[in-house]
Amino acid sequence: MNTVTDKVRRLMRPEILALSAYHVADATGLVKLDAMENPYVWPEPLKRQWLECLHDVAINRYPDPTSRALRERLRESLGLPAEFELLLGNGSDELIQLILMGVAHAGASVVAPVPTFVMYEMIAKFVGMEFVGVPLAKDFALDLQAMQAAIRIHQPAVVFLAYPNNPTGNLFDASAMDAILQAAPGLVVVDEAYHAFALCSFIDQLRRHDNLLVLRTLSKQGLAGLRLGVLAGDAAWLAEFDKLRLPYNINVLTQASAEFALAHAQVLDTQTAQIRVDREWLYDELGRLPGVHVWPSAANFLLFRTARPANAVFAELRRRGVLIKNLAGAGGALDGCLRVTVGTPQENTLFLDALAQALEST
Repeated sequence: MNTVTDKVRRLMRPEILALSAYHVADATGLVKLDAMENPYVWPEPLKRQWLECLHDVAINRYPDPTSRALRERLRESLGLPAEFELLLGNGSDELIQLILMGVAHAGASVVAPVPTFVMYEMIAKFVGMEFVGVPLAKDFALDLQAMQAAIRIHQPAVVFLAYPNNPTGNLFDASAMDAILQAAPGLVVVDEAYHAFALCSFIDQLRRHDNLLVLRTLSKQGLAGLRLGVLAGDAAWLAEFDKLRLPYNINVLTQASAEFALAHAQVLDTQTAQIRVDREWLYDELGRLPGVHVWPSAANFLLFRTARPANAVFAELRRRGVLIKNLAGAGGALDGCLRVTVGTPQENTLFLDALAQALEST
């Protein structure tokens, strides 16, 4: 008689069996600086207004399947040209999945510079596509020649460019990205998850490139719990991806909450402005610690390497009550690297104190 394990191995695709599930660390009781979240909550008066807004939401009814009112709010917020359209997803991950499901076929590939957002590779493998990672150049700059060579050889259906890049935090050279847009035979998705901290965008390039899609999320601006991703581009592309979207993917509470948040965008803008200021302070303070190399960032996190073993430093930080992201296991350019989210001033100080002690004791 076959065991369950035997049946799993027989029925599941080999590439899925070879994967590991996406791991989220337990942050209970810790200063949480591992997931690039906005550390600030809304003021109490605004929270009360939000709860009043939710009072009349009909949770017994299905949500608006196209999120019409929310899309109009987002169109205004993004400054999207009238001839382009938006598609909403349950986080940007769902939109990445829809794109790759739409273009997946035998022999199709995805190209992206690496290291980058891990979900590009994971979802490519989910849908049976080849992922081609092109190593970044020194100091994590885009290696344009290598990217162009990979495009020429693999003829990718999709190229992903995170702008700024995660986990390195830097903005790629815009002229290099433009060259990739011109060279790519398929789609180029510019992922602007950290736009609020970089204030640079390719949305104004949509008219120049008919193969360009721009991806955004509201997670990093303080709405991570809502899971709302936004894809902007030509209506012809989005109409096809919309066919793959599961019905009612944006629930009524997310629609109402996101509309409310966008109507009070100045609160989010004030918070992200504070995070940008705190990022520069944290960058300077990290650079003063002996044995620490930190890279400049246009996002809400900082990548750094320590002279001490990263695994030991990470473990000691956790023992002292601070959770950051350990990237040492990724190897390559990230060997020995750690990543910290910019928190509140108090959280940043706690992290720096814990790191200084960790460096002395490891």
